[in-house]
Amino acid sequence: MALEEFENEPLNEREKGMVRMRSITNYGMGVFLMVAGCFFMFPTDATRRYINQYDPLVIKIFAVICWIYGAFRIYRGYKKNYFRD
Repeated sequence: MALEEFENEPLNEREKGMVRMRSITNYGMGVFLMVAGCFFMFPTDATRRYINQYDPLVIKIFAVICWIYGAFRIYRGYKKNYFRD
């Protein structure tokens, strides 16, 4: 069996369940990271006392990294390309 034929095979039930679970996990982690990035970029009164002890530039960079990685996790959950290389 050639590699191209293997890639066109339909997924069995176990693989479908794994894809569904990984997709939900990626969506959840993506949303969590996007929200965490918002809390770091725009701190509330409750979190401001913890965040102010660090360099503001580093906090902003970390918030942008959270947003980028969160967007990537959401994209990966949307594409569902787990068993194909």
